[in-house]
Amino acid sequence: MRYKDVHLEAFGYEIPKTVVTSLSLEERVAPLYERLNLSYGRFEMMTGIRERRFWDDSVTPSQASATAAAKAIANSGIDKGEIECLLHTSVCRDFLEPATATVVHDALGLPATATVFDISNACLGFTNGMVALANMIELGQVKAGIVVGTEGGKRLIDKTIGDLLNDGEITREELKRSFASLTLGSGSVAAVLTHASISKNGHRLVGGAVRSASEHNDLCRIDADTCYFDDGDYPNMNTDSVGILKNGVALAAETWKVFQRELGWSGQDVNKIFTHQVSIVHQETLFGTLGLDRSKGFSTVEYLGNVGSCSLPLSLAIGIDQGRLDAGDKVLMMAAGSGLCVVLLGLEW
Repeated sequence: MRYKDVHLEAFGYEIPKTVVTSLSLEERVAPLYERLNLSYGRFEMMTGIRERRFWDDSVTPSQASATAAAKAIANSGIDKGEIECLLHTSVCRDFLEPATATVVHDALGLPATATVFDISNACLGFTNGMVALANMIELGQVKAGIVVGTEGGKRLIDKTIGDLLNDGEITREELKRSFASLTLGSGSVAAVLTHASISKNGHRLVGGAVRSASEHNDLCRIDADTCYFDDGDYPNMNTDSVGILKNGVALAAETWKVFQRELGWSGQDVNKIFTHQVSIVHQETLFGTLGLDRSKGFSTVEYLGNVGSCSLPLSLAIGIDQGRLDAGDKVLMMAAGSGLCVVLLGLEW
């Protein structure tokens, strides 16, 4: 895919104040650690994640998304009356019906003429949303729109820990399949995209490449649908972390080859790299397999954990705030989601 007239105008984001360390999670499963003779600190050692954030229990996905989206619109300098599309793209949402996008749209007071809907595709949802909005802009259907999402890991982590403690016969191997759930963090992020004719900064979304390997859709499963206001038992997530890493990185390598042909970029051309944040091991394996310079990367997983669909855009937004991008930089955005699906996007800053 190639774009001529799509610009990435601005980000807005919100990070919870409550910090939860990996050590504190291990302490919650102390009986299990003692029975299996496991040493504390192994989780951080295996993942590189020392802490993550949790929302307060009263915070709904739409509330955090509305806050992040309002910041993005303010940062863009685009009047909210010009926003013609809002896509809510996270796994977490207020309801199964209606779309959480409608709640955020109402909270922001956006025009009634705006296109409004949800997109959900595991950890790839936000990037899928950017592509969908970029397509609308390139086709001339809208001139400005916003993609937003909020993820919260607390409920799934609480469920995982409860299940671990209630299973008196769990093995080390079975425990490994729960580790992916314990990597999750929380955060909210939004991005405003515009047509070149109304852009104020010239940050151009050039295009990208997409590949899927859906034969691996069984590597990560949540066994029931859910939403914020569910009163029943929260579902669990079962993940083959080794299978996800092996097959996901292989798919990323295939997509990277297509991306280079499509955009005419090489690894040497790329100045900065932002990825979906899973673990330090994942990042090292990804950069090594694709032959990319690790010094061009930017990591937030150590203190935010895996923030699902918000992970890549949140890292990019924080990197921008920290002044990591320079005018003229070619930026590689690498997103992936269980299923398996990969999207790589190129951004000229």
